[in-house]
Amino acid sequence: MSTDLPIQPPGPRGAPVAPEILGPAPPQLARGPGTTVHGQIEEWLAEAIAVGRLAPGGRMPSEQDLAAWVGGSRVTLRHALAKLARRGLVTRAVGRKGGTFVAEPKLEQDRTTLAGFSEQLRRHGLLAGARVLSATERPAGPVAATALGLHDGDRVYEVRRVRLGNGRPMVLEHSVFPAATFPGLLQCRLDGSLYELLETRYGQRPHRARESLEPVIAGVGEAEALEVAEGAPLMLVERVAYNRAGQPVEFARDLFRGDRTRIVMWTSELADVF
Repeated sequence: MSTDLPIQPPGPRGAPVAPEILGPAPPQLARGPGTTVHGQIEEWLAEAIAVGRLAPGGRMPSEQDLAAWVGGSRVTLRHALAKLARRGLVTRAVGRKGGTFVAEPKLEQDRTTLAGFSEQLRRHGLLAGARVLSATERPAGPVAATALGLHDGDRVYEVRRVRLGNGRPMVLEHSVFPAATFPGLLQCRLDGSLYELLETRYGQRPHRARESLEPVIAGVGEAEALEVAEGAPLMLVERVAYNRAGQPVEFARDLFRGDRTRIVMWTSELADVF
């Protein structure tokens, strides 16, 4: 008895075979100057993840199966998967239950409007949490003093926290507040939204902010706090926030996990102010 379709060998236990989830026909791979096979495979698999053919948390077909299906070598496929892992689109595990898995979608952080982390997570239907690492009063150093419009030695409150999304570390926060503006801040609960606390207790919710973004890598301390590997990509967001009167009320340096966060900003033409 004959069949029109080639018989696909089964993948490892628990791993689907490529045609089951990606369709019977592999993509057409171009070969020539200016193109690489691994780059085409990378972009094609990234698109399959983006449109939901490969679901978050799901196991991907085995390397052998994928390589045979697209018509490339396992070395080429591994190169493509490694680049997807660096982009945070897949995770890879070794051992009996190992394999390549589709990563959870990144949380979009809209930096166009000034919103706290808790508010950002609520917009996505996620539960926000915080683990307070330290909360101390100290003299302002030169950098914090300049940012907050203080004199060197003026008292500030320094709060370090790990922000959680559905219980998983996502951001390492380091915020400094002028103590004279927020007396008794350290006696308050600090495991919720600090912006909501500043508004309800002091009537000083940040109204606007100047932020700068810079890609960095995790050191030993950051890696431990965020539960990532040392050297993992992070996004540093440095911020000076102001109240409605234009007074600086917060100086912050937040480290976002690169594998869990996507920064989004809306832009438009400058208004004609002349």
